[in-house]
Amino acid sequence: MNCLDQLDYFRDLKQQETEEELIEKDHRVSSSKVTKQSFKEKEKAVARPTNLASNSRNWTEYCNDANDSPLKCVSFSTSKSSNKQSLLPHQINQIYDELFQIHQKLQCETAAQQEFAEELQKREHFLVEREQLLFRHETALNKIKGVEEEVLTRFQILKEQHNAEVEHLTEVLKERNKESKRLRSSFDALKELNDNLKKQLNEVSEENRKMEIQAKRVQARLDNLQRKYEFMTIQRLKGIPLAAQEMKSLKQEKVPVSRTNKVPLNAQVYELLTVFMDWISDHHLSKLKNEESGMDSEKSLLRFASQKNDIQEKCVKLLPAMTEQLQWMPFVNAKLHVPFLKFIYWSLRQLDAGTQHSTMTSTLRRLGEDIFKGVVTKGIQDNSVELSVENKPRAAAFFFRSSNLPLRFLSTLIVLKTVTQADYLAQAFDSLCLDLKTDEGKILFLEYQAVPVILSHLRITSKGLLANVIDSLLQMTVESKALQPFLEACSNTLFFRTCSVLLRTPKLDLQILEKLSIILQKLSKIKSNKKLFELFTIHLMLQEIQRTTHPEHAFLCINLNSTLFNLGLTKCSSLAPNTNH
Repeated sequence: MNCLDQLDYFRDLKQQETEEELIEKDHRVSSSKVTKQSFKEKEKAVARPTNLASNSRNWTEYCNDANDSPLKCVSFSTSKSSNKQSLLPHQINQIYDELFQIHQKLQCETAAQQEFAEELQKREHFLVEREQLLFRHETALNKIKGVEEEVLTRFQILKEQHNAEVEHLTEVLKERNKESKRLRSSFDALKELNDNLKKQLNEVSEENRKMEIQAKRVQARLDNLQRKYEFMTIQRLKGIPLAAQEMKSLKQEKVPVSRTNKVPLNAQVYELLTVFMDWISDHHLSKLKNEESGMDSEKSLLRFASQKNDIQEKCVKLLPAMTEQLQWMPFVNAKLHVPFLKFIYWSLRQLDAGTQHSTMTSTLRRLGEDIFKGVVTKGIQDNSVELSVENKPRAAAFFFRSSNLPLRFLSTLIVLKTVTQADYLAQAFDSLCLDLKTDEGKILFLEYQAVPVILSHLRITSKGLLANVIDSLLQMTVESKALQPFLEACSNTLFFRTCSVLLRTPKLDLQILEKLSIILQKLSKIKSNKKLFELFTIHLMLQEIQRTTHPEHAFLCINLNSTLFNLGLTKCSSLAPNTNH
């Protein structure tokens, strides 16, 4: 629309300019006619005097030349007039002045006409350019009209395609809605069915729970009746020794196991045996281990060599029998369990330095599993029955999970000595760490000389247990009365050899290294341990670890610097900057 308005404006402007040109041409023609007529009249008037013919001819020639250069004409005429004023009469001078004025006017007219001609040329050039611009706009408008038609056709095609797609999608949406309605109805049906099944399941589970409670009551009643019957039979056997053979035959028919023949009729035999076991454990086996750990000379070792061999052979013979005897510990008073397990523990400790027979492997594994899981008498499955203070029979004996700390502590050490399964060992170390948090647990740890038992698991092959082992040793380094005896118990070649092997492990875990550095720092305070540090080159390894440790691990750096300072390998000033970390 703007282009069309511009075209109309240019058309009106062109018509107006043409009309102005025509008016100017008419004015020019009329003015030229007037000047020509006046000029002719004056020429006729001038041509009358005969004496001025030559002057007029010269003046006309001069004027013709003056058309080329007006300035020359003016200057020449003025000079001529000045010369001829004295020669020509007054009328000629007057005519000459008029002619001169006419000539000046003609010059002004010609100059104005030239300027107007130049302006016309400029306007004509401008109009030509505008006309070309209009032509270009016209061609552009024609192209736009063609593009508009093409756009309209394409828009119509796209509109038809869009309508077709909308119809197709509408049909698909209707089908999906129908399918969703079908799925919703089927889902509602399944939900209703699931609710019914849940109700039935709850009813069945409730009935099952009731039946289980009833079955437990019946089983408990049956167990009570069975124990009552066995107790009554034992009492009758004590009163009537003649009927012993008959009762043995009845027991063999009920429980056909060879171990029933080993059950003694007098329970005081167990008390007598446990007193002897306690005596031997406290005054013979443990004393032998103390003397062995306290002396490192060859003479002392040779002195006890023959005695140790005899004791180890006797322990090898006794341990299978003790393992079998565990099955009848539920019938024994709970106070007798600790001496019994103590004898087993010190017997196992006697086998540390000796060569165990191949038959002992299965025996020790069975021993550790029985102590870990507990002992249940055959024919009695209820584990909830406890042993009374009197010598009444009991259904089970739990050692590892006992509430008695000495019994549980001994059971834990026996499990660590005999069991090889990782899950059992992990539970044993967890129980040991909990017990070592108490002062009584620390005293028991020192009493049973448990450091070698723990060190047997302080190796890189058991990566899963390494943190638990370090934690159990770290519990003993807490400030208490047992700290100094524990450090003395660790001040031997076995502990430093184990630490040396562990420190040589590449890429040792940072937490394990920090905990081990705490123990070594406390051991470095004992002056006699400096030889052991140097013997196993632990001080060199600590220096290397100190050199390669990142300064961000401030706790490890402090422990390493303190240990090396206690060993006399660093100055006091080297410790100061790390402590500020």
